[in-house]
Amino acid sequence: MKRLFFFLGLMLVCLNLEAQTFSDHYYQRKAQFEAAPDTEDEIIFLGNSITEGGNWEALFPNKNVVNRGISGDVTAGILNRLSEVISSQPQKIFLLIGTNDLARGETESYVVDHVASILQEIKNESENTELFLQNILPVNPAVGDKFSGHKKNQQLIVSVNRVLSELSKRMNITFIDLHKNFSNSKGVLKPRYTDDGLHLNKKGYQKWKRVLKNYMR
Repeated sequence: MKRLFFFLGLMLVCLNLEAQTFSDHYYQRKAQFEAAPDTEDEIIFLGNSITEGGNWEALFPNKNVVNRGISGDVTAGILNRLSEVISSQPQKIFLLIGTNDLARGETESYVVDHVASILQEIKNESENTELFLQNILPVNPAVGDKFSGHKKNQQLIVSVNRVLSELSKRMNITFIDLHKNFSNSKGVLKPRYTDDGLHLNKKGYQKWKRVLKNYMR
């Protein structure tokens, strides 16, 4: 099955690149994932560049951790590649997605509906997988001079996170409040955890590890 996914991924890269929905990086990473063999008891970190940037194997060295982050990914991108993610019937999946959707102008309802679809598909196709929905991290407009499209969405992120929390309750899924753990009294990403106001630095990933420690047992 993995080989089939791999060859299908290569076909998408090779055929009519002008029509591709996502970035070259997305399809390259997707093809790499599909070529990798399934293993037992995988713990998958699923998301965008913030997830991709984490050295999860080093952060949790005694676990079978798998990084399924793709820089620039959006909720539709997750749905498009979800069959590979759940093909191993993973033990746990930690999902973090949405900030790129908002930066592209997608609405709150669009993001929440797509997240709900992701979670429901995982529940349907991998019923023994333990799911963790992480809310969208805060941003800090005062740090760095890039990613203004993301960093203008401080209040929208808070609003979306509120609905994601309600969604997790309805779907009986564990909710992890990253926003609260990473924001200061003003509600922005603490400067010590970021170098550009959006992504996490080494201290940020160490903080994330501490937040997740109990959920990894």
